Amino acid sequence: MKIPPAPIQVRFADIDVMGHVNNATYLSYFENTRMHYFKYMLDREWDWNKDGIILLKNEVEYIRPVVLTDSPEITMFVEAIGNKSFTLSYELKVKENLCCKGRSVLVGYDNEQHKTIAIPDAMRQQLEELKSEQ
Repeated sequence: MKIPPAPIQVRFADIDVMGHVNNATYLSYFENTRMHYFKYMLDREWDWNKDGIILLKNEVEYIRPVVLTDSPEITMFVEAIGNKSFTLSYELKVKENLCCKGRSVLVGYDNEQHKTIAIPDAMRQQLEELKSEQ
């Protein structure tokens, strides 16, 4: 299943005094992108409390500014899949121009029991499928 890039709406509140998207806002864009992809990958009835994930690490590389009138899109890639964790990467583009790259490490997490878990099988299968399409 080919998932389209996540469309991002730049809000006025995202803009800093320099006139471009504030550096911290990109992490929210990445979070929205993950949810955009998971919407396609997982059942709507997915129990995020029992078979959830927790964020371990983020990295952001700023390449060129994004401004209020831009219409960015973010493509998400699967870099690695372990037993309990996986690494995602992102490319934010405006009209095919790369503006930002990022990476996130996520860990399987049972929020009801407050402990890490192995990546749920259905999630692992979808991550592997996405990785194979890259």
